[in-house]
Amino acid sequence: MKTNLLWFLGLYIIGIVSGDSCSLEISPSRIVVKFGDPVSVSCVASRPVRVLGWESVIAASYTQNDLSVQWRVDSLTDWIEEPICYGVFFTAPRQCEEKLNIVLYKLSPATPVQVSSTLLIVPNRADNGAQYRCEAELQLGAEGPQPPPTVQSDVLSIAVQYPPDFRSPEEEILDISEDSEMVLDCTAEGNPPPVYIWTSSILQEQADNQAVLRAASLGPGVYTCTASNILGKKSKQFVIKHKSKGESNKTH
Repeated sequence: MKTNLLWFLGLYIIGIVSGDSCSLEISPSRIVVKFGDPVSVSCVASRPVRVLGWESVIAASYTQNDLSVQWRVDSLTDWIEEPICYGVFFTAPRQCEEKLNIVLYKLSPATPVQVSSTLLIVPNRADNGAQYRCEAELQLGAEGPQPPPTVQSDVLSIAVQYPPDFRSPEEEILDISEDSEMVLDCTAEGNPPPVYIWTSSILQEQADNQAVLRAASLGPGVYTCTASNILGKKSKQFVIKHKSKGESNKTH
């Protein structure tokens, strides 16, 4: 407690007692206060007291002979405030003190304490487009507001890039009848989206950026489809065989 106050009262201090043997009770013993809100706490002595008071940076107060004293602040804005209730008694222990457990919090971007949290992500192609958000929760205990105040970051969308991959990469052999419609499906998954190129000695012109070829005039032969993006490329072959009339369609 403050030396000048004690000398002013003409008191001689041998030791300070706190804890279970102290005859002081703070009510409430723990408070949670929003920045700028008022606060009022009582300190009560359980035996006759010569001086009872609060040691505080912004709201010090004391009383003589009374068994209770209030600590009041109209607007609490001091982050380092640690008010202490002290009592000077007629009998031993002559002096004891109790510290108020006080938590001051503030809901705005400019906070006095900054903390950080890191999440390590090892994404795969299934995580493409996944969204992540960081949420901070202010844990103020049972005396604080319920539910606890929270603040959320902006959404972070994950874009995972990967090379093209065919759903069915194996070579396809198709037996078709003459004049029947042919469908060659070369669809591949990739990010960025793949670009397609078909090549064959039978094609009269190159088919660019088409995942699927549909035509009734595709002759027998080998058709190669290549899907590519900035991360790589994959190729797949289609073998077309014409069958004579009367034979059933076969796909190997």
